Amino acid sequence: MISIDNLAVEFNGTTLFKDVSFVINPTDKIALMGKNGAGKSTMMKIIAGAQKATRGHVRSPKDAVIAYLPQHLLTEDNCTVFEEAAKAFKHVFAMRDEMDALNKELETRTDYESEAYMKIIERVADLGEKYYALEEVNYDAEVEKALKGLGFKQEDFKRQTKEFSGGWRMRIELAKILLQKPDLILLDEPTNHIDIESVIWLEDFLVNKANAVLVISHDKAFIDNITNRTIEVTMGRIYDYKANYSHYLQLREERRAHQLKAYQEQQKFIADNMAFIERFKGTFSKTNQVSSRERMLEKLEIIEVDEIDTSALKLRFPPAPRSGDYPVTVKEVSKAYGDKVVFRDASMSISRGEKVCFVGRNGEGKSTMIKAILDEIEVEGTCQLGHNVKVGYFAQNQASLLDNEMTIFQTVDEVAQGEIRTQIKNILGRFMFSGEDIDKKVGVLSGGEKTRLAMVKLLLEPVNLLILDEPTNHLDLKSKEVLKEALLDFDGTMILVSHDRDFLQGLSQKVFEFKDQRVIEHFETIDAFLERNRIERIADIQLMK
Repeated sequence: MISIDNLAVEFNGTTLFKDVSFVINPTDKIALMGKNGAGKSTMMKIIAGAQKATRGHVRSPKDAVIAYLPQHLLTEDNCTVFEEAAKAFKHVFAMRDEMDALNKELETRTDYESEAYMKIIERVADLGEKYYALEEVNYDAEVEKALKGLGFKQEDFKRQTKEFSGGWRMRIELAKILLQKPDLILLDEPTNHIDIESVIWLEDFLVNKANAVLVISHDKAFIDNITNRTIEVTMGRIYDYKANYSHYLQLREERRAHQLKAYQEQQKFIADNMAFIERFKGTFSKTNQVSSRERMLEKLEIIEVDEIDTSALKLRFPPAPRSGDYPVTVKEVSKAYGDKVVFRDASMSISRGEKVCFVGRNGEGKSTMIKAILDEIEVEGTCQLGHNVKVGYFAQNQASLLDNEMTIFQTVDEVAQGEIRTQIKNILGRFMFSGEDIDKKVGVLSGGEKTRLAMVKLLLEPVNLLILDEPTNHLDLKSKEVLKEALLDFDGTMILVSHDRDFLQGLSQKVFEFKDQRVIEHFETIDAFLERNRIERIADIQLMK
């Protein structure tokens, strides 16, 4: 049991949160929720020991293992993928190596009666008791299972970690955490850089094999599937619900309704008393009553109503100009980088108004196919855009393509047309740009802020073929809802690549699966594909025993 006692964080005269207390039990699977800036990541860092609180304590058993995966992390670049992941067992290997060294020393020493000799005997006995008490484990097999579950192939194991992107190195660190079998796993946005199959694997591990888990995530399906408790950070305090995310949303609405009713009753009570005070102030016979009511109002603790997004804004893409019957046609396309074949003889045709998904593990060619369709890379075969196709493309690196010298407002105003121009400030507010923020230069924004701005810009451009490559990685739940509503109403053609299952649901009528150097066409919705795929994958993926 891990206890968080009266935590408070204050900086520059501002209180982020105060008097926060709760207990994490051995089987709790907790979603830590709250709007951006509420203090979720700060609280997680404090529990992990990576940051100090202004006041309060985190108490845990002496031998408890707490493992933390932050949002941004790079593993070391001086070893292979397998060697880095195996560092999860370094404490075990260190015990074994120390025992071996001490036993060799005992073989050569002859001072059997000395104090030094007896100390070595005691140390070997102590290490042996701990080492042999450990469950017998095939460590190499465990490392292999974890890496494969998170998307690595056998041939990746001997590659240097420096050959991989930050997202893949994040997976290596995640594998190390899972292999340690800690008492508490802390995960800050763990699904941002992993594909659907790896998310499914991770879900099953966290539900069936992990001990306590505390997770921050904007992936609704993920947190719904793994959590049994939700802690909301809001207005400097917390609310603790014994419920998963979807149930928590219902309970939060009920809580706020009660708060609002109590607040309105209190405001009426205050108004009635203020009216009495104003009416009888200076009336001698009512002096005591007036004074009593004034003191009562001074001591009254005002009921607060929790913050809530009351925006009813609904964004729509501009009407799609009419394109030809087949906006995208791909015939017998192959692509290889050196000896590595990405896919061969792939063919597809996408009809006007059709919405399709590209799915498959990272590295199987989804983004490569998009680049081929857009004629950004050379391929064997034919990729052709149809008549009058106007493309709106959101790449994974879309944020880097913005003009750093323009302000946030100018960036959006440049592409907005018609009535939507009168709503630019509201639109930006919905994507967490408000007040003076809109006058900031793009160059000073973080990567996540640039991603959100690029998404707003795309929402306003008149196109008839939308190509979205992982558009939700840096969007919060509310922003994702706005985007999804707009995509559902979009009357053009769409190609979508995403690992976010909740976001994907309802958004396509056809699925192209990238697998084993092939592109397989499935005439089914993404919902049906994911359900069938989940059952098959869970049967195939071996979890750690």
